[in-house]
Amino acid sequence: METLHFSFIIPVYNRPDEITELLESFTRLKGNVAYSIYIIEDGSTRTSEERIKHFDKLPVYYFYKENSGPGDSRNYGMSRAQGNYFIILDSDVLLPEDYLLVVYERLMANYTDCYGGPDAAHASFSKLQKAINFTMTSILTTGGIRGGKASEKFQPRSFNMGLSLKAFKATGGFGTIHPGEDPDLSLRLTILGFKTQLIKEAYVYHKRRISWSKFYQQVHRFGLVRPILNLWHPTSERLIFWMPTLFSLGFLLSLVSYIFGVEWLLYIYMLYSAIAFIMALFSTKSISIAILAVMAIFVQFFGYGYGFLKSTIALKVLKENPQQRFPKLFFKHVR
Repeated sequence: METLHFSFIIPVYNRPDEITELLESFTRLKGNVAYSIYIIEDGSTRTSEERIKHFDKLPVYYFYKENSGPGDSRNYGMSRAQGNYFIILDSDVLLPEDYLLVVYERLMANYTDCYGGPDAAHASFSKLQKAINFTMTSILTTGGIRGGKASEKFQPRSFNMGLSLKAFKATGGFGTIHPGEDPDLSLRLTILGFKTQLIKEAYVYHKRRISWSKFYQQVHRFGLVRPILNLWHPTSERLIFWMPTLFSLGFLLSLVSYIFGVEWLLYIYMLYSAIAFIMALFSTKSISIAILAVMAIFVQFFGYGYGFLKSTIALKVLKENPQQRFPKLFFKHVR
């Protein structure tokens, strides 16, 4: 295996404050591992260029291009980067001090052409950010890390993902869909015979710039995208993808049933909520965050579930074209 030189690929859209915080976390990285940083400004009106100039001691390169979405912006950066292994990050993450050292040591011991790492909540995050982080990573929900065993067919997410130059060239990188560009790439990698792995210790602090409305919109889009991915990759379809829809319909049914004197179904949801509260309380050590986490779970299930059902009906029942039915989920390529 050739010597690894990492190129961090970070698309950004109107988030100069986030880039500043992310680059500050780079200044604290430990280990003598070769790397470079490529910031891809995706048609922003509030650019990060001036902020980046303050980090002249970091090996950072800045590119500005017209808006074409995060997937295509990552491709743009990887096609211009000089490293042979790319680390793809979202602009709203922070790196722990040993992140790069952990990645380097794991790949040297067990090399794969793609890896993914989990996300965590930093102590400085808001209560809502911590609650949503719990919701997106809890075993009680469909969020968090998915895709199989730690070293077998794991599907990385692009907020924290590694991809070799070889794998990038073979796949052409990310597609034009967003969200969903990362599982699409992971599935195409598997088809081509590339191996992936989860590096559990290579976590990032994922801020999730979020409000209740933005969180609902985000998970709703996740729900819309999944049937499209199932259409493109039929072997990836799983019954568990229906869980949020069934959960949401069941909850509505429980409320109607309660009105007519049938109480047991609602009690099941109350028990589930109590378990979620206890787990969130144990994880976050905060009653208020635990309450928010339970609320976030319901927002997640209803947002995703409604999007999944709507998209499934459009594609499987009405036989509509995904790009024509959901044009806001697709970007054009820029070269």
